[in-house]
Amino acid sequence: MIVIIGLIALIAAVAVVVAGVASNRGDIHASGEFSIFGEQLLNTSTGMLFLYGAVAGVVGMLGIYLLWGAFTRQLAFGGMRRELKHTKSETESLRQDRDRLSQELEIERSNRSNASTSRPIAESPVTE
Repeated sequence: MIVIIGLIALIAAVAVVVAGVASNRGDIHASGEFSIFGEQLLNTSTGMLFLYGAVAGVVGMLGIYLLWGAFTRQLAFGGMRRELKHTKSETESLRQDRDRLSQELEIERSNRSNASTSRPIAESPVTE
């Protein structure tokens, strides 16, 4: 949604500037007339014309800002998704290692308990 708003703002600003330049190619208007999209802006001073251009520039920059923000968010989310996928696979690998080591420990414990019950306890010689 933000991308669409940014794109519309950018296109509108570019269209206004291009239309203003294309329709007023002659010398400076002595009467202060300026036309854009067929509309006459009567008694427009150079300062007001500059202000209109500045507003069009701000709207254009706002459009670029919105587009850039959406682009960087998408890049960040893509990186986060890759990192999450890597973390999930690492977690699964660690879980399998834990289960394998747990089984080995159980086998080792059962072997030790079987060996200790089947072998008689030898008495240590007493030395004085």
